[in-house]
Amino acid sequence: MGQGVSCAGSSYEHGFFSAVQDGHLETVRSAIDEDPSLLRRATIYDRLSALHIAAANGRVEVLTLVLEKYGNPDIANRHKQTPLMLAAMHGKIACVQKLLEAGANILMFDSLNGRTCLHHAAYYGHSNCLQAIISAARSTGVADSWGFARFVNVRDDNGATPLHLAAKQRRPDCVHILLDHGALVCASTGGGYGYPGSTPLHLAAHGGSLDCVRKLLAWGADRLQRDSAGRIPYAVALKRNHGACAALLNPSAAEPLVWPSPLKVISELGPDAKALLEVALTEANKEREKKILEGTKYSLSPPAHWDAAIPDDSSEASDTELCSICFDQVCTIEVKDCGHQMCAHCMLALCCHNKPNPTTLCLPSPSCPFCRCNIARLVVAKTHDKDEGEKGTTSKLRRSRRSHNFSAESSSFKTSAMGSFSKMSRGTGCITDSEDMVDKP
Repeated sequence: MGQGVSCAGSSYEHGFFSAVQDGHLETVRSAIDEDPSLLRRATIYDRLSALHIAAANGRVEVLTLVLEKYGNPDIANRHKQTPLMLAAMHGKIACVQKLLEAGANILMFDSLNGRTCLHHAAYYGHSNCLQAIISAARSTGVADSWGFARFVNVRDDNGATPLHLAAKQRRPDCVHILLDHGALVCASTGGGYGYPGSTPLHLAAHGGSLDCVRKLLAWGADRLQRDSAGRIPYAVALKRNHGACAALLNPSAAEPLVWPSPLKVISELGPDAKALLEVALTEANKEREKKILEGTKYSLSPPAHWDAAIPDDSSEASDTELCSICFDQVCTIEVKDCGHQMCAHCMLALCCHNKPNPTTLCLPSPSCPFCRCNIARLVVAKTHDKDEGEKGTTSKLRRSRRSHNFSAESSSFKTSAMGSFSKMSRGTGCITDSEDMVDKP
């Protein structure tokens, strides 16, 4: 008799969990109204609650109903995984957002690998879930109690940060988001992923993800950093037969242009201005890659040239100023307050070029090359509307006048700046000269 009752109960629970999985809202509502204890029950083996099942399957309406009735978003399954972790694993962004709104704890660790919801979003490559969790970390008590930077760089039981996992799994979008929010590009693992001491660059080289390698190098990853076995990322790429990655990681190849850490001293960087600077960084590195890989068996998609990314100002119909530093690209970035403009490429090089003060070891704030005021804010350059009939004449006069007016005051700056900017290393932040971009023997 008792066994019959047990079987009947199991069958009833199975029907309830099936309704949750399939998103049958009214069936779930009726079952809960009839037997509220269903909210506290779980599947036999994995100990999955209705919240876990709804979150993993993206049933946001059922999830909302269960949250209203039960109220605890942090219930754990057999492996101490929360509904938020499962939603992040499966990329169910609506459920992730609903659980975050309900106050789900983003600092809970599972018992399998000691990972948080941030680890799971990065590992499975769900960039929208990753972004939502990071945004929640800024707006909740995590930033005050634990520290936002500490959360972004939280380690699992093997010493891997979310950035390690994203690089290992070939998730370039997640790599970019994590780097953009302060992930440590040269952090080392404790073990479990390759050799102990592996950096995200080692793991990207192991997986052969050219996009991940690009992004990590652009954010200052050290090509010479060694793991516990004494291997640099170049050796890892060679061993795994990832030729294109190895070519970019070769220490004898030209250094990439690196996103300038001195930009952190700028109090405000407009999102549009930042996007232009990132485009400049990407395009400059694509040109470098093209030269390194030219004539080898490795091929890349043709890089977008500068004239494709930013319109050429040589057209008479253009009403945008040419950069007075390089006299080649249009002015796209403006220094707020003083109003001086230059192209994104030159602005990027200017911000990279600062060296620490030898006495204080502090990075000086970038200064405007024209008026020497500190650069506190960068915005997208404004364009000036002209009458259609005057555009051609105005453009020609502007170019001629600009060349004349700035020839004296910028000639010395241009000589030193382009000489300094023409080589770019990780330590000094200089653009590599075209003659030095080819891979050295």
